Amino acid sequence: MQPKSLCALAVMVVGVSSGLAADFSGLSRLVPGKVRAENGLWIETPLDRQFKSGKTVTVADMKGPGVITMIHFALPHRSIADPQYKMNRDTLLQIYWDDETEPSVNVPMVDFFCDPMGQRDVVNTAIVNKKRGWNAYFPMPFRKSARILLVYQGPEGPGEKLWSLMPCYSYVIWRSLEQVAPDEGYFHAQWRQEAVLTGKADYVALEARGRGKFIGWNITSRIPGSPSCPVDMNEKFYVDGESQASIEFQGIEDSFGFSWGFPPEGESLFAMTGYWPFLKNGAVAYRWFIGDAIGFDKSLKIAIGYGERADPMFRAEYSKPGTEIQFSSTCYWYQIEPHAPFPPMPEAEKRAAAPDDRFWLVKESLPTREELKARGVQLAMYCGRPKGEVVFAESGFDAVVKQGYGYTGWPLPIYHCSADEKELAIDLTVPKGAAGRLRLYIIDPDNLNGGRRQSITAGNRDLGVFGGFQLGQWIETDVTAEMTAEGTLPIRAKSLNGNAVISIIEWLK
Repeated sequence: MQPKSLCALAVMVVGVSSGLAADFSGLSRLVPGKVRAENGLWIETPLDRQFKSGKTVTVADMKGPGVITMIHFALPHRSIADPQYKMNRDTLLQIYWDDETEPSVNVPMVDFFCDPMGQRDVVNTAIVNKKRGWNAYFPMPFRKSARILLVYQGPEGPGEKLWSLMPCYSYVIWRSLEQVAPDEGYFHAQWRQEAVLTGKADYVALEARGRGKFIGWNITSRIPGSPSCPVDMNEKFYVDGESQASIEFQGIEDSFGFSWGFPPEGESLFAMTGYWPFLKNGAVAYRWFIGDAIGFDKSLKIAIGYGERADPMFRAEYSKPGTEIQFSSTCYWYQIEPHAPFPPMPEAEKRAAAPDDRFWLVKESLPTREELKARGVQLAMYCGRPKGEVVFAESGFDAVVKQGYGYTGWPLPIYHCSADEKELAIDLTVPKGAAGRLRLYIIDPDNLNGGRRQSITAGNRDLGVFGGFQLGQWIETDVTAEMTAEGTLPIRAKSLNGNAVISIIEWLK
């Protein structure tokens, strides 16, 4: 088969699976070679091709030369009985070419099919789709042999239960060939996941060596526990050892076909590009480089990080603990063997996405009760803190937000605040006629609208107008017995630019 034959096949498949315009002129051409289907996993297949006898199953074992044209997996039996059940990253899809000892494809099965973490019922792209089954249409030529494995690395042992949890049936369609042309590349796919302080380092999605071409990827991006997903990083493609990327997309969402962030109204799915929300405040995106595949003769490195001319604020803010962005990625490419060694695959439990906890990597540091009491603190409120705002209160003291909302999107150590676009209202409860000292901490680390400005009052006392507090500022005032005669002290912060914020309130005796 000549190289153009496989190219025509790829174009034809794109047309069939996505409805794109395609060239079917070669469909009637009678070419040599038999089409075969390799079955696996179902009860009609041999026991060694089921998960009843082992946790690693060879679903297809083919002798070449030939080309794989389609791979299909059916939903697990458990999914039919319990629609809430979905496969996760415990199961790897591995493909070995020509008797190699290390796989050229090593990806959690769900991520391979553009379904990170196995959360979706429907995926519909130019080359991969899912609906009651997973399907892939990458043409995969091989010269001597091809082996496709599913490797389950979760806690369940082989047997009926594991069989019910895994895909219940598979087939691999392939065609025998007289020969595979020397410039036909082998299909590769690699998965990575890492939490990165992008102000200090780039996330590296791929480092390939050899001659080949990159044809697409899917990624996830999120800061666990954060109310937003940053998109200001660039996607950089370093071809053949470049020190400066010759291809660099400015803004992560732009490289997937969107702008000004990912669409706020929800998912947007197209043949070549797509996006949907991932877990809480994260993003999944995919992009196929079919007409614009990125070729390389020696090497290809793909990284996500800030560009040289990015606002320095990004590097400063995303160098702080608690701003780690957790990325995962599946890269797809063709190349001539041998390929560079893949990074070690993490253990199954470490492949799961991080919990929705801002402190999954670094711990929040709070003063102890003893430290607060030693300073004479009788009430300490960490405004907007999701795990409890009032961290210490002696008898008769309390605080409540009457108007405003909590925000936790800033870096440590002061990552939280109560805020309101007009007027933030917080009422303190204190013993009637109590006198003491009030301390308020305000900070503006994201420099909203060029810098917040706000006026603050405590009871009937005007504390002033405040701006330029990007690095944080304490405001202190004495409170008289007359101000707390009713057992309350209202605190009000009125927004003059941006929104009004308060992060910490302390009452000292």
